[in-house]
Amino acid sequence: MKFFHPSLLLLGLFVIGGIAFKLTTPNDCDFILPNDSIFVLTGDFRRIPFAMRQIDKYPDADLYIIGAGPESQYKGADRATIESDSKSTYQNALAIRKISEKSGLDRIVVITTEDHIRRAKYLIQSELPKSTIVACPVALSEMPPARRLERWFIEYVKYIATMVGIKESPSFLY
Repeated sequence: MKFFHPSLLLLGLFVIGGIAFKLTTPNDCDFILPNDSIFVLTGDFRRIPFAMRQIDKYPDADLYIIGAGPESQYKGADRATIESDSKSTYQNALAIRKISEKSGLDRIVVITTEDHIRRAKYLIQSELPKSTIVACPVALSEMPPARRLERWFIEYVKYIATMVGIKESPSFLY
């Protein structure tokens, strides 16, 4: 007698994994040191203002805005070094590796949204395996629950793809 159809079992494992993904994702900044190097990944309007509030708390920290696109949109970020070429999380990780190696950094703080932090940290850690990566997630506040759930779902699928070796996400997942 069959208890579970294999597809039902896979669906159940996927759902349980998604719940675990959400529940185990950090939702607060890890400990930031006064002279840390803070890297903020662009892509969500909450990230830059959050990073600017963090840099105000740590005046000796260095701030890097990664994947910024046109530099003109970040005129208020006078203290920041802006990287404009990377277009994906994997390209962000490569840019962070290049900056870290050039500057001799062995500890960095990564700021991105809470739904994105695990995959970003995983990709950066894979490029900088000997470095300490400090997660500093930005909450998805003031977002309708359905949209928040959609974002978490997309990031969960991207995280699974990353775990199996797909570093660049298909464009339909953006």
